[in-house]
Amino acid sequence: MITLKSAREINLMHEAGKLLASCHKEIAKIIKPGVTTLEIERFVEGFLKKHGATAEQKGYKGYKYATCASINDEICHGFPRKQPLKDGDIVTIDMVVNLNGSLADSAWTYEVGNTDEKTKHLLEVAKESLYKGIEVAQAGNRLGDIGHAIQSYAEGEGFSVVRDFTGHGIGPTIHEPPHVAHYGPKGKGPRLKEGMVITIEPMINEGTWQAKMDDNGWTARTVDGKLSAQYEHTIAITKEGPILLTNQD
Repeated sequence: MITLKSAREINLMHEAGKLLASCHKEIAKIIKPGVTTLEIERFVEGFLKKHGATAEQKGYKGYKYATCASINDEICHGFPRKQPLKDGDIVTIDMVVNLNGSLADSAWTYEVGNTDEKTKHLLEVAKESLYKGIEVAQAGNRLGDIGHAIQSYAEGEGFSVVRDFTGHGIGPTIHEPPHVAHYGPKGKGPRLKEGMVITIEPMINEGTWQAKMDDNGWTARTVDGKLSAQYEHTIAITKEGPILLTNQD
């Protein structure tokens, strides 16, 4: 069942989102060649603790970490590790913040040192895909309109959209109905209603959209070994349009 949030609940989720956004801004300052994603993991845990929050995904279905850290061809759910990031890598840091029982979810892909123009273009398209989806996340539109906007743009730029992982409703638990696909025909699916809070989180691949799972049962990566990038916001549907609860601006 899709739950609708009150203005008060959305305001509290917005506070969690502001904290999450501020954490991403700090991560951007420390990512460089030689840094490990395990160091980023420890930074995030300390940052959240300092601000009275916790990492909601730690312990979720047995997941052991506060962050997902997906490097290069890893699509999502990469484990933080001791392997140093290299110049030219990209890394997606994804986290869910719990602030006084209210949740927010956001992922961001970072360049490590100097990346080539092809990689920069992938990241630009992945980020713009997110905002194309947000633009049509208007009360009265349908969920399929979001996926259509993302797929049309990303494929038009020569990239592919991952099918196996979707956005979702959020609050009071991490994953709630509805599923928010990042592909498909417009005009399909449930209507967006005032009070819905969802994540839009397209995963955009350099090559084919197909994914394969690592032996750890969590990490998904591209089947062709090419790069994958992801940007994610938690948004609230309102009469005045979508509100970005995890906005970094």
